Amino acid sequence: MIIDLAEAKKNLQKKGFLDVDVDVKLDLFAEIDRLKKEKNAIILAHYYQEPDIQDVADYIGDSLGLSQQAAKTDADIIVFAGVHFMAETAKILSPQKKVLLPDLKAGCSLADSAPPELFKKFRDKYPDHIVISYINCSAGIKALSDIICTSSNAEKIIESVPKDQPIIFAPDRNLGSYLIKKTGRDMVLWNGACMVHEIFSLEKITKLKVRHPEAKIIAHPECEAPVLAIADFVGSTTGLLKFTQRDDAKEYIVVTETGILHQMQKENPTKTFIPAPPNNACACNDCPHMKLNTLEKLYLCMEYEEPEITMEEGLRIAAKKPIDRMLDISAKAGL
Repeated sequence: MIIDLAEAKKNLQKKGFLDVDVDVKLDLFAEIDRLKKEKNAIILAHYYQEPDIQDVADYIGDSLGLSQQAAKTDADIIVFAGVHFMAETAKILSPQKKVLLPDLKAGCSLADSAPPELFKKFRDKYPDHIVISYINCSAGIKALSDIICTSSNAEKIIESVPKDQPIIFAPDRNLGSYLIKKTGRDMVLWNGACMVHEIFSLEKITKLKVRHPEAKIIAHPECEAPVLAIADFVGSTTGLLKFTQRDDAKEYIVVTETGILHQMQKENPTKTFIPAPPNNACACNDCPHMKLNTLEKLYLCMEYEEPEITMEEGLRIAAKKPIDRMLDISAKAGL
């Protein structure tokens, strides 16, 4: 480990985080709580973060809820325990605030699957189409879009567009295919996908269902169509959590990233949640990008206020317009 702070800052871009020793005797929960108060900082955490990070967060949610919180917070510092595009979205919505990300290398395979320069060429082939982009994309893709959506509000966003208006949907082809079936809209899809949701094994989930015949299968719409076809319920991360709270089943096979199981178990202590297995030797499916953030990195980024998310103002303004449209449509729909 690097102990010297100046050297750690020099290595920040290469490492992605401040590689500084943390005293093992330090009560990180207490220290993070102290820093929140001293610096008027808020911690926004995605459901896929490790349990310790979820437990110190001021707000835990999916992409829609996190965007709404980032837009309305009066904190001076937003600490985003999630991945890069989420912290970017917070900076787009709150440019006057300092936005920190514990590890800059916490990226997203889905966001990476849509390079802005290639997507622009793709978009230019369909000049009469408007672009609806899933929030899991870079600021560059947002700037090329007309409206942003999340898995929570995607149906409402699509339904808000006149039926005779052609649509490009990007970057997730699985979510796009699911939405075509749900809305009946014939959209042009960009060929992107999430590595976590693409590697769930239909065969293994089917075998798991045989062993747990009373369990309901609940899945995120980023999963492939054959997996969604066997699900009892399909919904956003928040949608899945809410379903387990109102549904009367006692067991669930959960087909999304395992981080959500922490909140499901907290909200439903008498129920059983079984992570769906991926198509490899692992028993469950973790996002390697989400899990780059740790409690130690969270503490260090709050203590030294780095790594910080910065953005060129022209890009920020262009990327903000479609997010504002999403937030406006969501508010009118009561989401």
